[in-house]
Order: sequence, then C-alpha cells, then structure tokens
Amino acid sequence: MSIGGQKQIESLGTPLQAELDAYKAVFEGGKPPFNARRSVIEILRHATAALVASGAAWRALKAGDIAPSFVLNDPDGNAVPSEDLLLAGPLVVQFFRGGWCPYCNMELQTLQATLPSFRKLGATLVAISPQNAAHSRKSARDNKLDFPILSDPRNSIAAAFGVRFELPDELIALYKGFHNDLPAINGDNSWTLPMPARFVIGRNGVIRYAEINPDYTRRPDPEDLVPVLRSLNASTFRLKSVSDRRMERTNTLAAARPSYRTAAWSTGRRNL
Repeated sequence: MSIGGQKQIESLGTPLQAELDAYKAVFEGGKPPFNARRSVIEILRHATAALVASGAAWRALKAGDIAPSFVLNDPDGNAVPSEDLLLAGPLVVQFFRGGWCPYCNMELQTLQATLPSFRKLGATLVAISPQNAAHSRKSARDNKLDFPILSDPRNSIAAAFGVRFELPDELIALYKGFHNDLPAINGDNSWTLPMPARFVIGRNGVIRYAEINPDYTRRPDPEDLVPVLRSLNASTFRLKSVSDRRMERTNTLAAARPSYRTAAWSTGRRNL
C-alpha cells in the first residue's frame, strides 16, 4: 500500500500544483478513500518540516554548477550515459521518490503531457529514482510514460546532485506500517530517498535550471521549463557534428567557474 494511495490526473489543463493541493486536501482531511488517521498526517508533516528546516535543499547543486556525469541502467538493463544524452541537446533530469508516491506519479504524468514541448525544443527527458528495474517498468506502464526511468542504486547519483536524504526513524516506522518496503523496492537497506528535484542541463554540462523541493507535496509545473529550453536554443549556436559537440562539452568542463549563474533556482519557492 502506498502512502495516500494512487491518483491519475484527470485534467491535464489544470496546473500540477493545483492537482497536488486538491489531492493533499482530501488526504489530510481524513476523507475517503484514504481515511488517513491524524497521527499519520502529523508524522508526515513533522518529517517534512524537519527536512525543510535542515537546509538540505540549499546544499544541492544550483544553476551554474557543473552537473555530475552518470551512467545508469534503464528497466531493460541498458546502460544510459548522460554524456551521450547531452550530445543530442539539453537534458531534463527529474528525480522522484518512487512509484509508491502518488505525488510523484501525478508529476510524471504531467511531464509526459509536456514531453512534446520539450522534444520540439530539442531536449531529452529522463526520470531517476532508486527503485529497481521491475518497479521502474511498473511506473512507466502505470503512468503511460514515453521517456525512460533510470535506476539509481543507493541514490548515488542523487547524492552527487545533493538531493539524497536519510529517512528519520518515525517515517521508517510509518512506511513499514503501510508496507512501503523501500529496501525491497529499491534493492538496498539504506532507507534513503531523493528530494523531488528537476534540473535542466545544457549540452556543455552546466546546470541551467534547478528546483529542489524538500516538501514532497510541492512540485514546479513542467511548463516552467519551456522558457529555459527556448533560451538555451536561442543562445547556443548549432554545432556541425557530434565530435564538435563533444569538444565543446570538454572545453566548458575545463573552463567553467563556480560563480557562473544563468537561471533562477529554488528550494520549494520560486526565484530565491
């Protein structure tokens, strides 16, 4: 059983956060079909408030930082190198907690609806979670996704982006009570998760947009990325060959400076 059950977005014309807020109101109101106990709601609220107060999101990578390179497997066991994805154009990376999280599923569905706009602007979208291949296949199937979900064992890449956190004991106990067996779902006993986070990475490996949400009920609308991707298209000259693109990425990684800032970023709020 997932915390809060599952939800399919019925109207993709509604902003994502409005959908999430409506779902949250029903769940926290103790209404059917969830009938959530007040004690459960208080544990979830307390754990979220503690993560926000910890400042973990502020320590994550920001716009202007160099994105870590990664090689992760898709559900079929194929290795997917980020360097190859960046050769094709900008890369949108979505970290999510898992298919057991209804807020994540709603976000994945909205990303799928926005995918044509991303592709029109030459961008590739991948989602990353700690869950194993079988659960990634289920997430893709249940949410009717046309973009890959990559498995991040032990949240190693999430940690490299600065978005991994350890669950507190009270939340571990709650998840166990709801049979959310994260060690089985993720294939490790670490009881860690990624904070929901979204990054846009330019072809040169520089992060152009970052939003990290320590409050898992808060998610930016995917449409917010369209102006960022459009700006990347307008400001980046077209390279003639794959070898030219690889050379540009190599040169930028060698010359980039930490002070390079190109886009707003936030940790649950906008334009901070």
